[in-house]
This record gives sequence, C-alpha cells and structure tokens, in this order.
Amino acid sequence: MGRIPVVDVSPVVDAGRWPAKAVVGEAVPIRATVFREGHDAVAATAVLVGPDGRDRARTRMVDIAPGLDRFEGRLVPDSLGLWGFRVEGWSDPYATWAHDATIKVEAGIDVELMLTEGALLLERAARRTGREKPPAEAAEVLLAAVTALRDTGRPPQARLAAALSDEVRAVLDEHPLRDLVTPSPVYPLQVDRELALAGAWYEMFPRSAGAVRDPDTGEWTSGTLRTAALELPRIAGLGFDIVYLTPVHPIGTTYRKGRNNSLTALPGDPGSPYAIGSPDGGHDAIDPALGTFEDFDAFVATARGLGLEVALDLALQASPDHPWVTEHPEWFTTRADGTIAYAENPPKKYQDIYPLNFDNDPEGIYQEIRRVLQVWIDHGVTAFRVDNPHTKPLTFWERLLADVRATHPEVIFLSEAFTKPAMMLNLARIGFHQSYTYFTWRNSKTELEEYLREVSGEQGSWMRPNFWPTTHDILPPYLQHGGIAGFAVRAVLAALGSPSWGVYSGYELVENVPRPGVEEQIDNEKYEYKPRDWALADDLGIALLIGRLNEIRRQHPALRQLRDLTVHPTSDDALLCFSRSLDAEDSPTGRPDTIIVVVNLDPFQAREGLVYLDLAALGLPRPGSAPTGLFVAHDVLSDETYAWGSTVYVRLDPAVRCAHVVQVDPA
Repeated sequence: MGRIPVVDVSPVVDAGRWPAKAVVGEAVPIRATVFREGHDAVAATAVLVGPDGRDRARTRMVDIAPGLDRFEGRLVPDSLGLWGFRVEGWSDPYATWAHDATIKVEAGIDVELMLTEGALLLERAARRTGREKPPAEAAEVLLAAVTALRDTGRPPQARLAAALSDEVRAVLDEHPLRDLVTPSPVYPLQVDRELALAGAWYEMFPRSAGAVRDPDTGEWTSGTLRTAALELPRIAGLGFDIVYLTPVHPIGTTYRKGRNNSLTALPGDPGSPYAIGSPDGGHDAIDPALGTFEDFDAFVATARGLGLEVALDLALQASPDHPWVTEHPEWFTTRADGTIAYAENPPKKYQDIYPLNFDNDPEGIYQEIRRVLQVWIDHGVTAFRVDNPHTKPLTFWERLLADVRATHPEVIFLSEAFTKPAMMLNLARIGFHQSYTYFTWRNSKTELEEYLREVSGEQGSWMRPNFWPTTHDILPPYLQHGGIAGFAVRAVLAALGSPSWGVYSGYELVENVPRPGVEEQIDNEKYEYKPRDWALADDLGIALLIGRLNEIRRQHPALRQLRDLTVHPTSDDALLCFSRSLDAEDSPTGRPDTIIVVVNLDPFQAREGLVYLDLAALGLPRPGSAPTGLFVAHDVLSDETYAWGSTVYVRLDPAVRCAHVVQVDPA
C-alpha cells in the first residue's frame, strides 16, 4: 500500500498484465486515487518512463473530483516503443500549512508560531538539493517570502499574504515540496504511430476495378492490380489514409460459391477471395488473374506516391485446393467420416473454406503464418485487416502481434471480430491496434450516446474503435431503408465519432439493396465482379461529403483523438449532440481545438429542438471571450457562422443537411 496510498491507477489493463495504448504525441490522461490518514493535504505526480527505463517526463496531477481524492495528469510520449508510467503520491506540507495558517492567523490563534513554521517550511523548500532542487530564480522567490514572514515590523496578515502570493504558489506548483513520496508500480504503455489511432480506411476488391464483361458471351475479364491502381487517385482525392485490399491470393475451385453465395458456381464466376488457395499457390501468392508481385509492388508504389498506405486482408483459412491441405493435413480437423471439416456459422455453411485447427501443430502453423506475413511486409504492406480473429486462439495472436511489433513497429493490425464483448476486448488487450465495433448496429439516440461514451472512456485505453457504416458482408437495416440521407448520417457519425473509420467501396453510390432475409447486399461483391460508374457518385453527394469529412478530420486534431468526448443533452429524441475538445497544451498546434457535432438521426424528416451545451466541457469561456457565454460557432460543413451559447435551437432537414459540424471560436 505504501505510506501515502496510491490506488485505482489508470489506464491499466488487468493490473498491468498487458499495456495500455497510446500514440506518439498523444496526451495520455493518467489518473489515480491518492489519500492519507488525517487532514493533511496530499498531492500526486505522474511520471513517464521511457523504453530505456529512465524517467522522461513528470507532471503534477490535479484534483478532478474534490472530496473523492481523484487526481489526473497528462503525459505525452514522443517515440515508438514500450513505455511505462507511475504515480507518486505525497504529502503536501505547503498546502497543509497554507490551509491551517490562513484560518489561525485570521482568528488570531498561534499567529507567530504559524508564521515561523511557514518560514522554516519555505526555507527548506528553497534550499533543497538533488533532483528536486529548484532553479535559482525560484529559490529567490521562496526566500523573499521567508524574509517577509520573519519581518515582525509588518502586520501578520501582510506577512502571511507574502507567503501565499501567486508567485510563491506558482513556484511550488512547478517545484513542489514533497514529503513521504510513495510511488505506485510502473505500468506498461505501448506507444504506436498516429495511424494506429487515427486514420480513414477505404476497402476495395481489386478484381472489380477494371473488370470487363463481354456483351456477346457474358464472360468476364477480371480487373487487375494495374487497373485497380487507376482508382487510387480518386481514393486519395477523397482524403483516405489507407486503401485496404480484400485477399489477392489464388482462389480454389472445389465447392466454389456462385453469385449471392449460391452453392453452384456458373462458368466464369470468380468465387470468394476468402476461399484461399489453388494449384497456383496459397497465402504467399497472388491470383494470376490479378497479376504478379511486380504488379503488386507497382500498386504499393502508386499508393505511397499519393499519400496512401496499403492494407491487406489476412484470412487464416484455406480452400480445399490450398497447398496446405495436402502438405499439412494435420492443420485441419478431420471428421469421423474422414472428411475435412469446412467452416460453419449455423445456419450458414462455407463448404469452400476449411478453418485451421490450432491444436494439432500450433508451432508449425505459427511459423508458417509468420513467414506469410513477412512476405507481404517485405512488399510494402503496413496494415492488416484480420478476418475473424475471434476464431483463432488468443495465445496465437498474442505471440504473433508481439513478434511483428518487435521487428516492424510500423505495422498495424485491425481486428474484424463482430463477436461477444469478452473476446472483442481481449483481442484488443493482447495487442491488436484497432478493433471493429458494434457501431454498425447502434442507431437510436440513446444507443449512440451510450456507445460513444463507452468507446471513448476507459475502454479506449486498449480497444481503439474503428467505425464502419457497412462492410462487404454487412448492410444494416438503417441503411437498407434510409436512402441517401441515411448514408450521409452514418458517414458523419463514423467519421467524427471515432478517430478511425472506414467505408466499403460503393458507399459513395448508396448501394443499399439487400439480399432477401439477410443483412447484406444483393449481388454481393464477395462472389462476383462489380465494376462501378463513379461518375454517378457526383449526383448523390455522398462522395463530396466523405471528402469534406476527411478534410475536416485532418484540419482538427480534436477529431484525431479518442478521449475527451462529451455528449450534450438535446430536447428531441432524434437529435444527437457530442463534442471533442483539446486544450492548447495538449494540441499539436498549440491552440485549443473544439468541434461540436449535432446530427439528425431521422433520415426521413426534419427535426428541431434545443441543444444544451456544457460550456465547461467546451473549454468556455476562454481568455478574451465574451463574459455572456456566447461564442462564435462556425459550421465547417456549410461555411455558415452563428452566435451560440449554452442553449441552442437547431433545425436539421436531412433533404438539405443532416448535421452541424461546428468549430468553436471565442466571441
């Protein structure tokens, strides 16, 4: 426990078993409960420990819950690696003396005794040695107060005031006198690059880009990596950071699925790219229809030239034709009738896919997957979207992610695990950089308010959310029925509700026709070629909105961090309001940054009502702002400016606009 108890430290994952997460330049809030017996004042210091084990930075923590002894301080790591932090609780003799002396001198009790004790205290603070020795100019301020305290020719109140001056308090805030210093354990903090926290992803099937259908025979010619590269300027122009490719490997023919997951493939049906493996190779090969590694390298080079990074789908499964099936049959499950078990998610059956069995030869499987990953890393892949990681052992992922991070800390892994909370959370805890979430199914105001608070709160210390309105597998009911306005609403919520978000190719075209009875699109691209006419997107306006949202995200650092989100009440059950805010000292620009988002969740009709803004959460009033509480609200979507205060009337018609995205400026 220690002399000054320090408990409930955060962010801590399972008592430090796994590290909490941060990125370079992120202001990480460190919190702890610090207290002691009796009535003497206590305080706390947060200390940042570098990967080399040396103390790199420290900051005095502030009491964020008076009466509850809860303290907070922010630390900013400046490089990649496994960092650490601790909290030091300590007795604050100056604060204790200042409190007691103020009461006693005013009451005329023990006046000279209190002033003498203050002089001795400040003299001790000024003459410290070692690491906590104050600078000469700070010591001079303290010694001047000592002289004043001992000047019996002045009134006691004046002598006391000299020791309680703003100058003295500032010195002791910066260089506190700390007694009974009690450190917590050092807790781990994994620091990644910024893209692990904040980025915009764009998913595409490269075979669809440039695919051509013969009008006479109906036969398709696949798009290639070269034709897919022609799409990159458009994707970069929309402001995305990562282009994510579904599997590019050879596809099996045994039990190949036809259109819309049909059990019978017709001639020319390309099959699911998730049925990986054929005589042309497995996970370390490229489908010959897409091209060669030379073509892949050219795709990566083009992407990088446009400011895009390349992510690849990592789907650890095999078609019946995969080389693994004949070379390593022990890597699969053999049923009682001698057949290899195919994948099932009852009532769904995936006869074209064999899942790996990690129990028979876990070391062999591990070494092979690690080898495969290195192949793609060597060809410029810097991110992996991992398909269904929840169907593989956590021990496998923990080892694999740690191994890659040790040798390639720039590589990012996104967990695609729409599963039970315990598995989702622990995949994040053991090392996945980002996680898909339940956002896709959170639609009502109450659901979204609760979910935004959840993912930006303590959970955000390990499970960085990546919001996707749809995927190639999922078309939720809200988007099936919400039309263009529904797609606009979900884009705003995803892009501004999380620092990482993504869209599946075709979102700009409002592709919203479901396959009957399931939450996925008809004519699903997973089973067929789907070239698109992108000129049609200009008329729908979603592409323009996506581009503007990504531009706003780049302009405002508050939108590239997860914490410090506040939900603000509204009077209408379809109006959702939240804000993200950065103080000047936490902002990379050195200026405060606050964005307020008000969204009409009803895609069918205009809604109006009052928004009740928490001005303190917005950092208002700021120095120089109007004392009335009014501020300049500049809508960065519409380029309109309003005078807003603590209560705001809004009306949002989804046919015109579905949201206000307001930059806060002091009036």
